[in-house]
Amino acid sequence: MNKLRDKVTNRLTEQGLNLAKKGILVQVVIALFLSLFLGVLLSGHAAISALAGAMASILPTCIFTLFAFRYGGATQSNLVAKSFSQGSKVKLALTTILFVIAFAGLNALPIIVFISYAVTTASHSLAMLCFDK
Repeated sequence: MNKLRDKVTNRLTEQGLNLAKKGILVQVVIALFLSLFLGVLLSGHAAISALAGAMASILPTCIFTLFAFRYGGATQSNLVAKSFSQGSKVKLALTTILFVIAFAGLNALPIIVFISYAVTTASHSLAMLCFDK
């Protein structure tokens, strides 16, 4: 019975999970291009700063995706809501930790970190709009 419920849940969340994976892939590609571009245009330190900002967006998004698509269906609505809430909290905490690492550990360039973060976050949102058809 449990395996049947898991299969139904997987089918219910499969489309959203696939969409989220495409969004994350777009984020990774944008982050790599942005880092390469800034590395060539400015310096290696700028490229590392760009990667740090991008990772502060990409990694928490990956973690949130795991939480968001863990459960599905009307019978599990309480679990879905709880998992979303937990995912949001973990995403916020991880984002904060990654910014601290970028600035304290890597001595990253703040403007590049924030621009890279904003661009990769926006690219995920735009990918969701483009692929959701």
